[in-house]
Parts: sequence; C-alpha cells; structure tokens
Amino acid sequence: MDIPRADLVVTAELAGRLVAEQFPELAGPVRLVAQGWDNALFRLGDALSIRMPRREAAAHLIEHEQRFLPELQRLVGLPLPVPVAAGRPAEGYAFAWSVVPWVDGISGAHATPAKRDAYAPKLAEFFAAVHVPAAPDAPHNPVRGVPLTTRTKAVEQRLTGLAGRLAPGEAEELRALWRAGVEASVYAGAPVWLHGDPHPGNVVLADDGTRLAAVIDFGDLTAGDPATDLSAAWLHFGPEGRRAFRSRYAELRTVDEDTWARARAWAVSIGSAALAASDGSGAMATMGRAALDQLLDG
Repeated sequence: MDIPRADLVVTAELAGRLVAEQFPELAGPVRLVAQGWDNALFRLGDALSIRMPRREAAAHLIEHEQRFLPELQRLVGLPLPVPVAAGRPAEGYAFAWSVVPWVDGISGAHATPAKRDAYAPKLAEFFAAVHVPAAPDAPHNPVRGVPLTTRTKAVEQRLTGLAGRLAPGEAEELRALWRAGVEASVYAGAPVWLHGDPHPGNVVLADDGTRLAAVIDFGDLTAGDPATDLSAAWLHFGPEGRRAFRSRYAELRTVDEDTWARARAWAVSIGSAALAASDGSGAMATMGRAALDQLLDG
C-alpha cells in the first residue's frame, strides 16, 4: 500500500510564503523533512517546524491538535508539539496548518525493540498521565479507542491481504490474539484522553537513542478505551521492556488483564496496518513486522 495521493501539493516554497505572510516574526529558511501519510513536515530555521496537511481527510486533525494539545501539555512532563502559531488557509492552500517546536533526535521507528526497552517506564508514565477523563468535546475517532468489534472486519481483511508476507500459521495466531481481545470485557469506564497512534514512529529519542525526548503526531487524538494506547507494550518493546512498561503503568493506573488482552488486540491491528502500509520495505514495514514478532513471541 503506497502513501495516498496528495489532495494539495505542499512545497517548501508554499510553506515559506505562508509563514512570511501570516507570521513574519517567525520567517526563516524552510526545507522539506518528510512527506508523510497525512502531512508534510518542514524545518523552519533551527528551532521550529511547519506541519501542513496534504490531504483533506487530515485537515481537521491539525485543528484538533491546535485546540487540545495545550490542554494535554499541562498533564505531562514530556514535550508535545503544541503549536507556536496556528496558520490559516491562504495562498491557494485550503487547510489549517501549524508552526510547532522542532525536537532534535531520532525517530523511535529507527531503533530496535531491545534498544527501545530503555524508555519503557517513561512511556508508561506518559500514558498514565494522559489517561484521565477527556473533555466532553474531545475529537471522535472511528478507528481508535472504540470497541474492538467495530474493527474486526478491517483487521480480518488486512490479515488476509498479508497472507503472502506472513509465515505459515502466523495469521491464525494473530487472529486468535484478536479474538481474545474481542472476547474480553468491553471498556466501561469514562472515556480517557488517547494519543491514538502509539507506534514507535511517533516518539523522538535523544542521546544514544534510548531516552524519550518527545511524543509527537497527535492527529489521531481522541477519547475512549486506554487499551488502544497500551498496545505500545508490543509495538515498542521486547519482553524486558514490555514487563517494565506494564509494571510501571499498573503502579499508576488501575488496569486488569482484560485491558491488556484488548491492548494486545490493538497491537495486532496497528502492527498489521504498519506492515500493510508498504511493500514490505522501509521503516514502517520494519516497525510493523517487529510488533507482530513480539505478539507472536508472547
């Protein structure tokens, strides 16, 4: 599966013009960093970056970040990409966009699970801090934080589509983990804030790649079952880190085995989606394959 076609072509020249017109005090050299699934990311000078939706489907996600990230930043000790400036549509560009702080480091997607184990307690603390009752007007997300039964068809189709890239028996093992999550008790608590997309590509690592420096990309921000975010136990870590993550989270929030069963199922969904989102090569595929390996290894 390739990155979706852009609804709008987003260039460094356009990004620079928008900043110069709307926030001249922030103007500086602009260079492209990445053309992602939903957004283009540009470096703005040394300390800032520009985040611009490239698809209409993502336009409202930027607005959600602008509205709610200042509130979430008050809950956590790690830096979040709280907008420094909220840009308006202009120059033929139809979407809201943001100027956010630049965080030096490497993407967690470029580290191995064993390397990522070092930050397991810190990530557990981050999620425990975020998982408080959400605002009544929290964004709705139809694919995250929701009852697992609503995602069964999509997960089944994805595993079927991946059959040629999975070893014999792996698809059935993953289906069994999914069913165990579906059969677990449904989350009945108050909807809590969720990052919504807790894979390693959405953390920034500093120093030697083991210290958690920031959590980024809150485009899937929503409210619901904390098990969605707790899938990070399998998406990020090896066995040692997973034990540390689960132990630290349990020290800070009440969590039962049914929640962890749902979290494993969410890891099946997110890990298989990452693998399916490429031709089998690149950081996303590596990240997805690693997550499925952790699930299959227990």
